Amino acid sequence: MIRSKITVVFIVLLVFFSFSPIFAERQDTYGNIADYLSRIYGIDNNAGLTTFPVLNIPMGGRSEGMIAFLAVSDDVSFIEVNPAGSSMLEKSELAFFHNNWIADTKIEGVAYATRYGNLGVAAGARILYTPFTEYNLYGDRVSGGYYSEGVAILNASYNFLSGYYFSGVSLGMNLKGAYRLMPDYFGSNDNLMSGLDQSAVMAMVDIGVLTRFNFLKPYSSREKNASAAFVIKNLGPPAMGEPLPTSAGFGISYKPIRPLTFGLDFFMPVNLMDISYSELPYGSFGFSINVTNCLSMRGGFMYKAGSSRVSVGSVINLEKIAVDINYTLDLLTQLQPLNRVSLGVRFDLGDGGRSYTSNKVDELYLLGMEAYSRGYISDARLCWEEALRINPRYDPAREGLAMLNDREELMQRIEELHRLDF
Repeated sequence: MIRSKITVVFIVLLVFFSFSPIFAERQDTYGNIADYLSRIYGIDNNAGLTTFPVLNIPMGGRSEGMIAFLAVSDDVSFIEVNPAGSSMLEKSELAFFHNNWIADTKIEGVAYATRYGNLGVAAGARILYTPFTEYNLYGDRVSGGYYSEGVAILNASYNFLSGYYFSGVSLGMNLKGAYRLMPDYFGSNDNLMSGLDQSAVMAMVDIGVLTRFNFLKPYSSREKNASAAFVIKNLGPPAMGEPLPTSAGFGISYKPIRPLTFGLDFFMPVNLMDISYSELPYGSFGFSINVTNCLSMRGGFMYKAGSSRVSVGSVINLEKIAVDINYTLDLLTQLQPLNRVSLGVRFDLGDGGRSYTSNKVDELYLLGMEAYSRGYISDARLCWEEALRINPRYDPAREGLAMLNDREELMQRIEELHRLDF
Protein backbone atom coordinates (compact mmCIF):
# COMPACT_ATOMS: atom_id res chain seq x y z
CA MET A 1 0.00 0.00 0.00
CA ILE A 2 2.77 2.45 0.94
CA ARG A 3 4.73 1.62 -2.22
CA SER A 4 1.66 2.26 -4.41
CA LYS A 5 1.10 5.63 -2.76
CA ILE A 6 4.72 6.62 -3.29
CA THR A 7 4.35 5.67 -6.96
CA VAL A 8 1.26 7.90 -7.27
CA VAL A 9 3.15 10.79 -5.65
CA PHE A 10 6.05 10.37 -8.08
CA ILE A 11 3.77 10.30 -11.14
CA VAL A 12 1.83 13.39 -10.03
CA LEU A 13 5.01 15.38 -9.38
CA LEU A 14 6.55 14.25 -12.67
CA VAL A 15 3.52 15.31 -14.72
CA PHE A 16 3.16 18.53 -12.76
CA PHE A 17 6.71 19.76 -13.25
CA SER A 18 6.94 18.45 -16.82
CA PHE A 19 4.04 20.57 -18.01
CA SER A 20 4.94 23.72 -16.09
CA PRO A 21 7.69 24.85 -18.52
CA ILE A 22 5.37 24.14 -21.45
CA PHE A 23 2.77 26.52 -20.00
CA ALA A 24 5.50 29.04 -19.30
CA GLU A 25 6.72 29.04 -22.91
CA ARG A 26 3.25 29.97 -24.15
CA GLN A 27 3.30 33.52 -22.82
CA ASP A 28 1.87 34.77 -26.12
CA THR A 29 -1.15 32.51 -25.73
CA TYR A 30 -1.44 33.52 -22.10
CA GLY A 31 -1.45 37.20 -23.04
CA ASN A 32 -4.06 36.57 -25.73
CA ILE A 33 -6.34 34.99 -23.13
CA ALA A 34 -6.02 38.04 -20.90
CA ASP A 35 -6.69 40.39 -23.85
CA TYR A 36 -9.69 38.30 -24.94
CA LEU A 37 -11.26 38.40 -21.49
CA SER A 38 -10.64 42.13 -21.25
CA ARG A 39 -12.41 42.72 -24.58
CA ILE A 40 -15.43 40.68 -23.46
CA TYR A 41 -15.84 41.98 -19.93
CA GLY A 42 -14.02 45.30 -20.08
CA ILE A 43 -11.58 46.73 -17.57
CA ASP A 44 -12.43 47.58 -13.99
CA ASN A 45 -11.42 51.23 -13.55
CA ASN A 46 -11.78 50.86 -9.77
CA ALA A 47 -9.35 47.96 -9.48
CA GLY A 48 -6.30 48.46 -7.29
CA LEU A 49 -7.78 51.11 -5.01
CA THR A 50 -7.66 48.96 -1.87
CA THR A 51 -4.75 48.28 0.46
CA PHE A 52 -3.17 45.15 1.95
CA PRO A 53 -2.98 42.93 -1.18
CA VAL A 54 -1.94 40.03 1.08
CA LEU A 55 -5.65 39.72 1.95
CA ASN A 56 -6.44 38.79 -1.67
CA ILE A 57 -3.70 36.20 -2.18
CA PRO A 58 -4.49 32.65 -0.97
CA MET A 59 -2.00 30.74 1.15
CA GLY A 60 -2.65 27.51 -0.73
CA GLY A 61 -4.35 24.19 -0.10
CA ARG A 62 -7.71 22.91 -1.28
CA SER A 63 -9.32 26.36 -1.21
CA GLU A 64 -6.78 27.76 -3.69
CA GLY A 65 -7.06 24.74 -5.98
CA MET A 66 -10.87 24.89 -6.23
CA ILE A 67 -11.05 28.72 -5.93
CA ALA A 68 -14.85 28.45 -5.39
CA PHE A 69 -14.70 27.25 -1.78
CA LEU A 70 -17.20 29.32 0.24
CA ALA A 71 -19.77 26.53 0.62
CA VAL A 72 -17.27 23.64 0.51
CA SER A 73 -15.05 24.71 3.46
CA ASP A 74 -14.20 21.13 4.43
CA ASP A 75 -10.55 21.44 5.46
CA VAL A 76 -8.39 23.86 7.44
CA SER A 77 -7.99 26.21 4.46
CA PHE A 78 -11.55 27.40 5.20
CA ILE A 79 -9.99 29.91 7.60
CA GLU A 80 -9.23 32.30 4.73
CA VAL A 81 -12.57 31.76 2.99
CA ASN A 82 -15.48 31.19 5.37
CA PRO A 83 -15.12 31.54 9.17
CA ALA A 84 -18.19 29.34 9.70
CA GLY A 85 -16.30 26.25 8.56
CA SER A 86 -14.61 25.37 11.85
CA SER A 87 -17.77 24.09 13.60
CA MET A 88 -18.45 21.65 10.72
CA LEU A 89 -14.88 20.39 10.30
CA GLU A 90 -14.67 16.61 10.63
CA LYS A 91 -11.15 16.43 12.10
CA SER A 92 -8.62 18.66 13.78
CA GLU A 93 -5.94 19.78 11.31
CA LEU A 94 -2.60 21.55 11.34
CA ALA A 95 -1.25 22.82 8.02
CA PHE A 96 1.81 24.64 6.70
CA PHE A 97 1.81 26.45 3.34
CA HIS A 98 4.43 27.87 1.00
CA ASN A 99 3.43 29.95 -2.02
CA ASN A 100 5.70 31.32 -4.77
CA TRP A 101 4.08 34.48 -6.10
CA ILE A 102 5.42 37.21 -8.41
CA ALA A 103 9.20 37.18 -8.99
CA ASP A 104 10.91 36.79 -5.58
CA THR A 105 7.74 37.35 -3.58
CA LYS A 106 6.90 34.50 -1.21
CA ILE A 107 4.00 33.77 1.11
CA GLU A 108 4.37 31.52 4.14
CA GLY A 109 1.36 30.39 6.12
CA VAL A 110 0.21 28.19 8.97
CA ALA A 111 -3.28 27.25 10.16
CA TYR A 112 -4.78 25.09 12.91
CA ALA A 113 -8.42 24.16 13.49
CA THR A 114 -10.26 21.92 15.92
CA ARG A 115 -13.81 21.30 17.11
CA TYR A 116 -15.47 20.67 20.47
CA GLY A 117 -18.94 19.38 19.76
CA ASN A 118 -20.75 22.19 17.98
CA LEU A 119 -18.04 24.75 18.76
CA GLY A 120 -15.17 25.22 16.32
CA VAL A 121 -12.03 27.27 16.89
CA ALA A 122 -9.06 27.97 14.68
CA ALA A 123 -6.01 30.19 14.31
CA GLY A 124 -3.78 31.05 11.40
CA ALA A 125 -1.17 33.45 10.12
CA ARG A 126 0.56 34.28 6.88
CA ILE A 127 3.31 36.62 5.79
CA LEU A 128 4.11 38.03 2.35
CA TYR A 129 7.65 39.26 1.83
CA THR A 130 9.78 40.42 -1.08
CA PRO A 131 13.38 41.77 -1.21
CA PHE A 132 13.71 45.55 -1.56
CA THR A 133 16.90 47.13 -2.89
CA GLU A 134 17.38 50.77 -3.96
CA TYR A 135 20.20 52.10 -6.13
CA ASN A 136 21.16 55.68 -6.90
CA LEU A 137 21.94 57.16 -10.31
CA TYR A 138 25.53 55.89 -10.08
CA GLY A 139 24.49 52.28 -9.48
CA ASP A 140 25.44 52.32 -5.82
CA ARG A 141 23.21 50.49 -3.39
CA VAL A 142 21.76 53.03 -0.97
CA SER A 143 19.13 51.01 0.90
CA GLY A 144 17.78 47.49 1.17
CA GLY A 145 15.68 45.12 3.21
CA TYR A 146 12.32 43.43 2.86
CA TYR A 147 8.86 44.73 2.14
CA SER A 148 6.40 42.56 4.03
CA GLU A 149 2.74 42.23 4.87
CA GLY A 150 1.22 39.83 7.37
CA VAL A 151 -2.13 38.69 8.72
CA ALA A 152 -2.98 36.89 11.96
CA ILE A 153 -6.41 35.24 12.33
CA LEU A 154 -8.39 34.04 15.35
CA ASN A 155 -11.54 32.10 14.49
CA ALA A 156 -14.59 30.81 16.34
CA SER A 157 -17.90 29.42 15.09
CA TYR A 158 -20.91 27.58 16.48
CA ASN A 159 -23.29 25.17 14.79
CA PHE A 160 -26.89 25.86 15.79
CA LEU A 161 -29.80 23.37 15.49
CA SER A 162 -27.68 20.47 14.23
CA GLY A 163 -29.29 17.03 14.30
CA TYR A 164 -29.49 13.71 12.50
CA TYR A 165 -31.53 15.03 9.57
CA PHE A 166 -30.40 18.65 9.57
CA SER A 167 -26.72 19.59 9.71
CA GLY A 168 -27.56 22.89 11.38
CA VAL A 169 -26.58 26.46 10.61
CA SER A 170 -23.04 27.48 11.47
CA LEU A 171 -22.26 31.09 12.33
CA GLY A 172 -18.62 32.10 12.53
CA MET A 173 -16.31 35.08 12.88
CA ASN A 174 -12.65 35.82 12.19
CA LEU A 175 -10.80 38.51 14.13
CA LYS A 176 -7.88 39.59 11.97
CA GLY A 177 -4.92 41.83 12.50
CA ALA A 178 -2.77 42.93 9.57
CA TYR A 179 0.46 44.87 9.23
CA ARG A 180 2.48 46.44 6.41
CA LEU A 181 6.20 47.07 6.93
CA MET A 182 8.17 49.25 4.52
CA PRO A 183 11.99 49.40 4.63
CA ASP A 184 13.77 52.73 4.76
CA TYR A 185 14.34 54.46 1.39
CA PHE A 186 15.95 57.57 -0.08
CA GLY A 187 13.74 60.45 -1.16
CA SER A 188 14.08 62.82 -4.11
CA ASN A 189 16.59 64.95 -2.20
CA ASP A 190 18.79 61.95 -1.37
CA ASN A 191 17.56 62.07 2.19
CA LEU A 192 16.99 58.80 4.02
CA MET A 193 13.25 58.41 4.61
CA SER A 194 11.81 56.21 7.33
CA GLY A 195 9.76 53.30 6.04
CA LEU A 196 7.55 53.58 9.11
CA ASP A 197 5.80 56.52 7.46
CA GLN A 198 4.39 54.10 4.88
CA SER A 199 3.88 51.19 7.29
CA ALA A 200 0.49 50.45 8.83
CA VAL A 201 -1.35 48.23 11.29
CA MET A 202 -5.03 47.38 10.88
CA ALA A 203 -7.79 45.26 12.48
CA MET A 204 -10.82 43.78 10.70
CA VAL A 205 -13.39 40.99 10.93
CA ASP A 206 -14.90 38.31 8.69
CA ILE A 207 -18.42 37.01 9.27
CA GLY A 208 -19.70 33.77 7.73
CA VAL A 209 -22.75 31.50 7.62
CA LEU A 210 -22.74 27.89 6.40
CA THR A 211 -25.37 25.16 6.17
CA ARG A 212 -25.48 21.72 4.56
CA PHE A 213 -28.47 19.77 3.24
CA ASN A 214 -29.51 17.05 0.80
CA PHE A 215 -30.62 18.01 -2.70
CA LEU A 216 -31.30 15.60 -5.58
CA LYS A 217 -29.09 13.02 -3.91
CA PRO A 218 -28.78 9.86 -6.06
CA TYR A 219 -26.66 7.88 -3.60
CA SER A 220 -26.99 6.71 0.00
CA SER A 221 -24.84 8.48 2.59
CA ARG A 222 -25.27 10.27 5.88
CA GLU A 223 -23.11 13.08 4.50
CA LYS A 224 -25.13 15.96 3.04
CA ASN A 225 -24.48 16.49 -0.69
CA ALA A 226 -25.21 20.23 -0.97
CA SER A 227 -24.35 23.35 0.99
CA ALA A 228 -24.81 27.11 0.91
CA ALA A 229 -22.80 29.93 2.44
CA PHE A 230 -22.74 33.69 2.90
CA VAL A 231 -19.73 35.75 4.01
CA ILE A 232 -18.61 39.31 4.58
CA LYS A 233 -14.84 39.61 4.41
CA ASN A 234 -12.34 42.25 5.56
CA LEU A 235 -14.83 44.49 7.30
CA GLY A 236 -12.91 47.33 8.92
CA PRO A 237 -11.90 51.02 8.79
CA PRO A 238 -9.51 52.46 6.19
CA ALA A 239 -5.76 52.11 6.63
CA MET A 240 -3.93 55.41 6.16
CA GLY A 241 -6.77 56.73 4.02
CA GLU A 242 -7.01 53.60 1.84
CA PRO A 243 -9.97 51.18 2.04
CA LEU A 244 -9.62 47.49 2.82
CA PRO A 245 -10.69 44.93 0.16
CA THR A 246 -14.13 44.43 1.73
CA SER A 247 -16.59 42.16 -0.08
CA ALA A 248 -19.81 40.21 0.42
CA GLY A 249 -20.04 36.73 -1.06
CA PHE A 250 -22.51 33.92 -1.62
CA GLY A 251 -21.58 30.35 -2.51
CA ILE A 252 -23.16 26.96 -3.17
CA SER A 253 -21.69 23.48 -3.59
CA TYR A 254 -23.16 20.23 -4.87
CA LYS A 255 -22.14 16.56 -5.03
CA PRO A 256 -24.00 14.85 -7.90
CA ILE A 257 -22.05 11.65 -7.21
CA ARG A 258 -19.98 10.65 -4.20
CA PRO A 259 -16.46 11.40 -5.55
CA LEU A 260 -17.30 14.66 -7.39
CA THR A 261 -17.86 18.10 -5.83
CA PHE A 262 -18.73 21.35 -7.61
CA GLY A 263 -18.54 24.85 -6.15
CA LEU A 264 -19.87 28.20 -7.34
CA ASP A 265 -19.13 31.56 -5.67
CA PHE A 266 -20.23 35.12 -6.36
CA PHE A 267 -18.68 38.23 -4.78
CA MET A 268 -19.69 41.88 -4.57
CA PRO A 269 -16.75 44.14 -3.57
CA VAL A 270 -17.64 47.16 -1.45
CA ASN A 271 -15.51 50.29 -1.05
CA LEU A 272 -16.50 51.48 2.42
CA MET A 273 -14.96 54.91 1.86
CA ASP A 274 -16.94 55.64 -1.31
CA ILE A 275 -19.40 53.07 -2.65
CA SER A 276 -19.09 54.53 -6.17
CA TYR A 277 -15.45 53.36 -6.27
CA SER A 278 -16.33 49.73 -5.55
CA GLU A 279 -14.87 47.15 -7.92
CA LEU A 280 -17.05 45.16 -10.31
CA PRO A 281 -18.70 41.93 -9.10
CA TYR A 282 -16.87 38.71 -9.87
CA GLY A 283 -17.46 34.98 -9.64
CA SER A 284 -15.67 31.66 -9.59
CA PHE A 285 -16.32 28.01 -10.36
CA GLY A 286 -14.42 24.97 -9.09
CA PHE A 287 -14.52 21.20 -8.85
CA SER A 288 -12.82 18.39 -6.97
CA ILE A 289 -12.80 14.68 -7.80
CA ASN A 290 -11.47 11.78 -5.74
CA VAL A 291 -9.52 9.63 -8.19
CA THR A 292 -8.41 7.06 -5.61
CA ASN A 293 -8.37 6.84 -1.83
CA CYS A 294 -5.00 8.57 -1.79
CA LEU A 295 -5.34 11.00 -4.71
CA SER A 296 -7.74 13.84 -5.37
CA MET A 297 -7.63 16.33 -8.26
CA ARG A 298 -9.23 19.77 -8.39
CA GLY A 299 -9.41 22.87 -10.52
CA GLY A 300 -11.09 26.24 -10.63
CA PHE A 301 -11.62 29.43 -12.59
CA MET A 302 -12.27 32.92 -11.27
CA TYR A 303 -13.25 35.81 -13.48
CA LYS A 304 -12.41 39.17 -11.99
CA ALA A 305 -11.99 42.04 -14.41
CA GLY A 306 -8.27 42.58 -14.90
CA SER A 307 -7.17 39.74 -12.62
CA SER A 308 -8.81 36.47 -13.62
CA ARG A 309 -7.33 33.25 -12.30
CA VAL A 310 -7.15 29.59 -13.37
CA SER A 311 -5.94 26.96 -10.94
CA VAL A 312 -5.26 23.22 -11.04
CA GLY A 313 -4.03 21.06 -8.22
CA SER A 314 -4.08 17.79 -6.37
CA VAL A 315 -3.85 16.36 -2.88
CA ILE A 316 -1.98 13.20 -2.00
CA ASN A 317 -3.14 11.51 1.19
CA LEU A 318 -0.54 9.51 3.09
CA GLU A 319 -2.31 8.12 6.16
CA LYS A 320 -2.32 11.08 8.62
CA ILE A 321 -0.51 13.47 6.26
CA ALA A 322 -1.84 15.15 3.11
CA VAL A 323 0.30 17.04 0.57
CA ASP A 324 -1.44 19.79 -1.44
CA ILE A 325 0.04 21.01 -4.75
CA ASN A 326 -1.49 23.87 -6.76
CA TYR A 327 -0.47 25.58 -9.98
CA THR A 328 -2.19 28.87 -10.73
CA LEU A 329 -2.31 31.03 -13.85
CA ASP A 330 -2.95 34.49 -12.54
CA LEU A 331 -3.84 36.91 -15.34
CA LEU A 332 -2.63 39.72 -13.10
CA THR A 333 0.94 38.54 -13.56
CA GLN A 334 3.26 37.41 -16.32
CA LEU A 335 3.50 33.64 -16.53
CA GLN A 336 6.95 32.23 -15.85
CA PRO A 337 8.16 28.72 -15.00
CA LEU A 338 6.74 27.74 -11.60
CA ASN A 339 5.82 31.38 -11.06
CA ARG A 340 2.61 30.57 -9.17
CA VAL A 341 3.05 27.33 -7.29
CA SER A 342 1.88 26.59 -3.78
CA LEU A 343 2.71 23.63 -1.59
CA GLY A 344 0.92 22.66 1.58
CA VAL A 345 1.26 19.91 4.16
CA ARG A 346 -1.74 19.04 6.35
CA PHE A 347 -1.59 16.86 9.44
CA ASP A 348 -4.67 14.92 10.52
CA LEU A 349 -4.84 15.27 14.31
CA GLY A 350 -7.92 13.11 14.77
CA ASP A 351 -11.55 13.89 15.54
CA GLY A 352 -11.37 13.96 19.32
CA GLY A 353 -13.35 10.75 19.66
CA ARG A 354 -16.38 11.98 17.71
CA SER A 355 -16.43 8.98 15.35
CA TYR A 356 -16.26 6.58 18.30
CA THR A 357 -19.15 8.39 19.98
CA SER A 358 -21.17 8.41 16.75
CA ASN A 359 -20.63 4.68 16.25
CA LYS A 360 -21.62 4.01 19.86
CA VAL A 361 -24.87 5.94 19.42
CA ASP A 362 -25.64 4.08 16.19
CA GLU A 363 -24.99 0.77 17.93
CA LEU A 364 -27.36 1.66 20.79
CA TYR A 365 -30.07 2.67 18.35
CA LEU A 366 -29.78 -0.61 16.42
CA LEU A 367 -29.84 -2.60 19.66
CA GLY A 368 -33.01 -0.77 20.59
CA MET A 369 -34.57 -1.59 17.24
CA GLU A 370 -33.67 -5.26 17.67
CA ALA A 371 -35.15 -5.32 21.19
CA TYR A 372 -38.33 -3.62 19.97
CA SER A 373 -38.74 -6.10 17.12
CA ARG A 374 -38.59 -8.96 19.67
CA GLY A 375 -41.11 -7.30 21.96
CA TYR A 376 -38.63 -6.24 24.67
CA ILE A 377 -40.08 -2.77 25.06
CA SER A 378 -38.26 -1.81 28.27
CA ASP A 379 -34.88 -2.82 26.79
CA ALA A 380 -35.57 -0.78 23.67
CA ARG A 381 -36.40 2.24 25.82
CA LEU A 382 -33.20 1.88 27.82
CA CYS A 383 -31.08 1.71 24.64
CA TRP A 384 -32.69 4.76 23.06
CA GLU A 385 -32.53 6.80 26.26
CA GLU A 386 -28.82 6.00 26.57
CA ALA A 387 -28.31 7.04 22.93
CA LEU A 388 -29.97 10.38 23.65
CA ARG A 389 -27.93 10.83 26.80
CA ILE A 390 -24.75 10.56 24.72
CA ASN A 391 -26.10 12.61 21.82
CA PRO A 392 -29.22 14.67 22.69
CA ARG A 393 -29.67 15.55 19.00
CA TYR A 394 -29.88 11.98 17.70
CA ASP A 395 -33.34 12.23 16.14
CA PRO A 396 -33.97 8.51 15.34
CA ALA A 397 -33.70 7.61 19.04
CA ARG A 398 -36.02 10.47 19.93
CA GLU A 399 -38.51 9.23 17.35
CA GLY A 400 -38.23 5.71 18.76
CA LEU A 401 -39.04 6.93 22.28
CA ALA A 402 -41.96 8.95 20.96
CA MET A 403 -43.26 5.80 19.27
CA LEU A 404 -42.98 3.88 22.57
CA ASN A 405 -44.80 6.65 24.43
CA ASP A 406 -47.61 6.63 21.85
CA ARG A 407 -47.78 2.86 22.15
CA GLU A 408 -48.10 3.03 25.95
CA GLU A 409 -50.81 5.68 25.74
CA LEU A 410 -52.71 3.56 23.25
CA MET A 411 -52.44 0.49 25.49
CA GLN A 412 -53.69 2.49 28.47
CA ARG A 413 -56.71 3.72 26.52
CA ILE A 414 -57.50 0.18 25.41
CA GLU A 415 -57.33 -1.01 29.04
CA GLU A 416 -59.59 1.84 30.18
CA LEU A 417 -62.15 1.05 27.48
CA HIS A 418 -61.95 -2.62 28.42
CA ARG A 419 -62.70 -1.79 32.08
CA LEU A 420 -65.70 0.38 31.08
CA ASP A 421 -67.21 -2.54 29.15
CA PHE A 422 -67.41 -4.49 32.37
